[in-house]
Amino acid sequence: MKMTKMKNEKGFTLIEMMVVLLIISILLLVMVPAMAKNQEVAGSKGCEATIELLNAQVMAFEADRGERPSSLEELKTEGYVDRITCPDGDTELTLTSSGVVKVED
Repeated sequence: MKMTKMKNEKGFTLIEMMVVLLIISILLLVMVPAMAKNQEVAGSKGCEATIELLNAQVMAFEADRGERPSSLEELKTEGYVDRITCPDGDTELTLTSSGVVKVED
């Protein structure tokens, strides 16, 4: 029986793996706070877009029916919009007497 040597064994050493994991960890530490900030900005822009959509649908309702809706709930029940809240779920919206949608104070 002859013992043959294995030639050209390829693989990563433990140190190489640790260096790669260190680099990935540093990149994650840099990226996570930036992504959290982007979520906050996206949430505020989502609420602004919802208000603009609701204002447009109030005008569409008025053009179709010849009168303003009495509430945002009426827009929803009549099928003009799917939802009448901001994407964050916490911001309350109201319809003013002049027919403009705004954030409730």
